[in-house]
Amino acid sequence: MSSCQRAARPLARSLRQDRFFLQGSASHISRSFSRTAPRRDEGPTTPPPTAQTAQTAQAAPPPTPSTTSMAQLEAAAEASGQARYRMRERLMDRETTTAHWAESKLVRLGTPPIGSRRRRAALRTSENVPFEQLPYQCFQEARKILQDDRQEKVQAIAKEMAKIKRLEDTPADQVPGGEKMKNIRLKSLRRYLEELKILADVNDPVVKRKFEDGLGDMDKPIYRYYAERKWRDLPYRIITQRVKQLNIVPDVLPKFDPIVDVQLFFRRNKITPGTILDSRISEVPPRLKVQVFNPGERLVSVVVMDSDVPNPETDSFDRRCHYLAANVPISPNHPSLPLGKVHKETQLAVPWLPAFSQKGAPYHRLSIFVLEQKPGETLDITKMRELYSGRDGFSLKSYRDKFGLTPVGFNIFRTIWDENTAGVMERAGMPGADIEFKFKRVYSLKGEKKPRGWEAKRSKPKYKSLWKYTRRIRGMPRRR
Repeated sequence: MSSCQRAARPLARSLRQDRFFLQGSASHISRSFSRTAPRRDEGPTTPPPTAQTAQTAQAAPPPTPSTTSMAQLEAAAEASGQARYRMRERLMDRETTTAHWAESKLVRLGTPPIGSRRRRAALRTSENVPFEQLPYQCFQEARKILQDDRQEKVQAIAKEMAKIKRLEDTPADQVPGGEKMKNIRLKSLRRYLEELKILADVNDPVVKRKFEDGLGDMDKPIYRYYAERKWRDLPYRIITQRVKQLNIVPDVLPKFDPIVDVQLFFRRNKITPGTILDSRISEVPPRLKVQVFNPGERLVSVVVMDSDVPNPETDSFDRRCHYLAANVPISPNHPSLPLGKVHKETQLAVPWLPAFSQKGAPYHRLSIFVLEQKPGETLDITKMRELYSGRDGFSLKSYRDKFGLTPVGFNIFRTIWDENTAGVMERAGMPGADIEFKFKRVYSLKGEKKPRGWEAKRSKPKYKSLWKYTRRIRGMPRRR
């Protein structure tokens, strides 16, 4: 297709649409632009007007062709707009969408599509049959076997619960080994009970489907088991790789192994660990999704620190605290943790400071640590403000040891100097936007190489005519 045809395609489509709308109009409208007289067979087919119709016609003039076509075009445009809106809403359904742009947008909004694309296409084109009533004989026979196995696990769970209750009612002096051995046995029985609860539902297709659809109750052991297994597959490897690649250990902590899934969101967009972000994006406090895999609610402390603050005086790097909050409750069913919405009096110790890097400096590592507090213990926010309100010189190891915390989760992003950093620093009240760092040239400590071989033999004035051939030899002094 030529460029002329491509340019004329919208005009031709518009003309065809006008002709379609004007197709059923009156003959005087269809021949309004004709200079010739109408034919005999094109005469009016309506009866002659009476006096009353003549008066009505004089009172209300007939619509012109232009107004009629414009009204029809507006109605058609409105109908097509509504159809496009309905189509967009259908494509944005996270249960049945198959469009790539819709999937990407849902992921950015934090509500990813449910299941695989093949599964969503099958749901959209098939009847609404309940999953457990699918008409497949092999599937139904397999479900019967799984239900029988589940009944055995349920009976074993009842026996273990009876053992635990009997042991709890037994006095410690009647148990061999005393109170210590009683607690060890109770802990072992409870751990085995959790394993039985997982084994009872681990092969149930309905449970798997609920987890894949994001409808699982994280207070139940089976859904926590599935979530941890999914996290250990790829996200855990990425986090541990970033910890090793970016030298978080030993620059920040001597050793660290995450056991909690921490996801980072800026402006409803999920951030991959280690991404270099624009300064304007990190100007707003992020939201964390902290998914724990053990039952119960606990209090955590959140630290965001920059471990690459340049110090020209000592020719090294210092640390700076960008955010500090404590006494924040999280649980398996409530993983969302927006850093900008914590309680300012009882939880916030150091407010959010945007991430920035000065010109010429290398990238800055902004580490996000989640530290679990001791059960039933709350931290003194006033004391934390007195210690860390200065931000500079923050040490995570000292903070961990001073308050008895345990690092359990980690995420990271990076920042560099860009065209928006100066404005971000000005709005945050941080000086130094006009400073530019330059690397010092490090000269080699090795001495100058002495002439060897052919060069040494012909370095005397006798061979002055050959010196021009040694100008490009590395290590040879240039002569005039």
